[in-house]
Amino acid sequence: MPTPTKRRAVRSSKPIIGIDLGGTNINVGIVPFAGAADHVLPISRVNKKTQAILGVATVIDRIADAVRESCESAGFTLKQMGSVGIGAPGALDPNTGVVLKAPNLGFVNIALAERLSKKLGLKVYLENDVNAAAYGEWKLGAAVGATDMLAVWLGTGVGGGLILGGKLYAGGMLTAGEIGHMTLLPGAPLGRRSVEQNCSRTAVAERLVYLVGSGNASMLKKSIEEERKRAKDKGDFDASKLIRSRHIAEAFMKKDDLTVRVIQETADLLGIAIAGVVTLLSLAHVVLGGGLTEALGEPWVRMVRIAVRNRVFPPELRRVEVVGTALKENAGIVGAALLARENL
Repeated sequence: MPTPTKRRAVRSSKPIIGIDLGGTNINVGIVPFAGAADHVLPISRVNKKTQAILGVATVIDRIADAVRESCESAGFTLKQMGSVGIGAPGALDPNTGVVLKAPNLGFVNIALAERLSKKLGLKVYLENDVNAAAYGEWKLGAAVGATDMLAVWLGTGVGGGLILGGKLYAGGMLTAGEIGHMTLLPGAPLGRRSVEQNCSRTAVAERLVYLVGSGNASMLKKSIEEERKRAKDKGDFDASKLIRSRHIAEAFMKKDDLTVRVIQETADLLGIAIAGVVTLLSLAHVVLGGGLTEALGEPWVRMVRIAVRNRVFPPELRRVEVVGTALKENAGIVGAALLARENL
């Protein structure tokens, strides 16, 4: 593992490009940083599908294309940008800009910062995607003023980020926060043991598709049939795409019995995992985010909060604050831009 380099805290007044790279979507926004940094929101957001199945080179090309489109839409040129901050899933080394392993992208030892920098002609700062979101929430969102906090983001996978002692915490091996890969159910069948395999949007969708297909009554049946027909026409047979977050949220809000049961069980399982981290580190703040959290909203956050507080030790930790993201879909973009501004 390379020795961490000392970073310069030189802040640029130029706009910074923030990128939130996920297993499903690439989200890009320009963060202006005009004047005071508080309440900064990205302008000119661009969304593209990641299409990781097409390979590393294609993903990097799509990131670069999204950056150019975002600049063009905002009336900027790349030369007017200060730098680029990108949050990517999985284990990575911010000091070298290398993604060590990102299963949802198929990346292994990919020099993402260097390769993207060559395409854009700008310095690129790389950080874990949920670390970036955690940093954004800590600086400008739901955890402003907290000394210690855990961020848990639920989307294609499950990611985590930690602020400890008033600093973003990466750990001795630079991979801290990977709550999604913690074993949750060791006795379960392969493919159902980790937090990610049980609590991600992908896992929830696949489980609902299976249960509805097995004859369980649900209002989701119609949505699944419609999506299956569209998927068949496209030749795409990924079961997790047969139910979108909006479908799950709609069925949940309408109190569809099967959906409510699956969501409650998911909240309990996620609560067990979070409670373990809260107990271990004596944390006072937890922020939940990601596509599934944003879709389900406060009722989901409340379910997870109850599950966490019921399982922490000692009893004093039941005061732990478990809240939803304040920056929502902008958290990763803003956090990545802040980190690039402060470290390049």
